[in-house]
Amino acid sequence: MVDRATFPRDKACSEYMSPEGARHLSALGVLEAVEEQGGRQILGTTVHAPRGSSLTGLFARAGHAAFRASGLSVSRRLLDGALVEAAQRAGATILEGVTAIGVVRDGAAVGGLVVRDRDGAVRELRAPITVGADGLRSVVAREIGSRRPARLRRYAFVAHLSGVAGLGQTAELHVSARGYIGINPLGGGLANVALVVPHTEVEPSKGRAEPFFFERLGRFSGIGERLRSAIIEREVMVTGPFDAWSRRVTAPGALLLGDAADFFDPFTGEGICAAFRGAELAEPLIRAALERPGTGALAEYARRRRAAFLGKWVIERAIGYAMLAPGFFDRSVARLERRGLAHTLIGVTGDFVPPRAVLNPVFLSQVVF
Repeated sequence: MVDRATFPRDKACSEYMSPEGARHLSALGVLEAVEEQGGRQILGTTVHAPRGSSLTGLFARAGHAAFRASGLSVSRRLLDGALVEAAQRAGATILEGVTAIGVVRDGAAVGGLVVRDRDGAVRELRAPITVGADGLRSVVAREIGSRRPARLRRYAFVAHLSGVAGLGQTAELHVSARGYIGINPLGGGLANVALVVPHTEVEPSKGRAEPFFFERLGRFSGIGERLRSAIIEREVMVTGPFDAWSRRVTAPGALLLGDAADFFDPFTGEGICAAFRGAELAEPLIRAALERPGTGALAEYARRRRAAFLGKWVIERAIGYAMLAPGFFDRSVARLERRGLAHTLIGVTGDFVPPRAVLNPVFLSQVVF
């Protein structure tokens, strides 16, 4: 494993997982350790719409059996450190502080990575299969095909704050016509607070991310009062723009996972879970490709990935574009809460309720009419 970071390290992230994310951590053998070290259980998500409506979706009431009734809030410093240790125990070689700058070419196939070491030396790491799990600005994605931005290009400003008033047992999303805020209780008096804004409004933040962050938070109804005694415990980290996808997720000798394959918007907070699910799909195909080189086993990954994620992609985009119409978004949130449908929607965005529970005429008619 090659990573330009040195662990443990912080990362701009919602630091939120549904029960399905907890299932993946359990399967990897790290859930218990993560919770013992400070991961906090959360019961669901509360969404506050622009004009006063709100809904609360609880995992336990989503109508489908989840791995358990609670999700997990956990800092990436803690989570990623636990995953690195688990990988090392499983026999992986971890190269920290090493940056991927390109891929090795064996004709039309990818034959490994070109990397830059900490001392600046450039070398090749050859491998029969290269997995690009290198995030929003993926080097591997760029090398194997085009990486395209789409319309909703948003940026996130993320910090850890102590002293945030009114934290409960659910994650919070506060939506306005010009962005949204996520508040996720991390335990120990800390909260992950994320501000997400359109790319057209990012210019005033240059060189002054922290003042911009607090100024914009104060524009949301009720948020300024809750942050009156808040103290910033980790610097504001910036990431984006979001809404990018890779035209190809496989090539001979390579495939893409997680944000490297596609990233729409952090609203549902399930990027970590999607990366785990993608790895779950890829693992047997990687084994097959290693055992039977030249059979094209990796090409099946794109089909399986589309089948697994298509419904979720539709729902994420529907929510993302609905936020651009505050009146419609507010009415939809009110209807979901009033008709007891919020739990189902949060279960779908949390990846343990199938998308068909939402993508059907009966459910959609209750949201719209």
